[in-house]
Amino acid sequence: MKKIFALSAIAFFSLVVLANAGIKTEEIQYSHNGTKLTGYLAFDDSKSGKRPGVLVVHEWWGHNDHARNRAKMLAKAGYTALALDMYGSGKLANHPKKAGEFMTAAFKNWADSQARYNKALEVLKGHKTVDASRIGSIGFCFGGAVSIKMARGGADLKGIVAFHSALPTEPAITKNSMKSAVLIINGSEDGFLKPESVASFSQDMFKANVDFTYMNLKGAKHSFTNPQADEFSKKFNIAALEYNKKADEQAWSEMLKFFQRIF
Repeated sequence: MKKIFALSAIAFFSLVVLANAGIKTEEIQYSHNGTKLTGYLAFDDSKSGKRPGVLVVHEWWGHNDHARNRAKMLAKAGYTALALDMYGSGKLANHPKKAGEFMTAAFKNWADSQARYNKALEVLKGHKTVDASRIGSIGFCFGGAVSIKMARGGADLKGIVAFHSALPTEPAITKNSMKSAVLIINGSEDGFLKPESVASFSQDMFKANVDFTYMNLKGAKHSFTNPQADEFSKKFNIAALEYNKKADEQAWSEMLKFFQRIF
């Protein structure tokens, strides 16, 4: 009888553990120069050992559900992800004009933006589940450009992935100056992207001997990964925005293959 009770207790305990295991999420409060920043961390608590960490940089709207959802998706794929906050103080744009102001200010004061990114990087590297020698970064729209600029500036990243992103050519790079591999995934119908920008950026990558891949998804418009893109397009009369489920899934699959290779 005691043996049966003991076995039952073990079985019950195991069920409780399984029920509580899985994807864990939490808000992380940090700051830079007095500005409060809120990150969103996600990891698989049922997975043992350290794993690569990935920073997730939001679109120009600010740190929103889209970025947080991607952090959770990365956690399900076996990574620890931190959706960082580039604007601070809970700034979320409710109109493209305001989003543009936030984005312009972030790029204009790049020294501060770079420091905010690095602060989030420090937080991610310090998490108990993260192998600090294997860090990547992904970004969407504004966030893609941020990830690119950080990589161009010599950030200690294994690789970055930019989705429907602008293609900044600053800071300047030289042969072998970049540590990070680069994967850019944009839509062929992105109305905010000029073919000459793609050519100029690609030439830079080749000259600098970067592990670089550019994917051009046929028929995809800007913001193809964001399920809210159609809502924004209609609400603000921006025809260039459109969610594309097929392109979104293809891009995510390519990102996972890229990370599997570089990590």
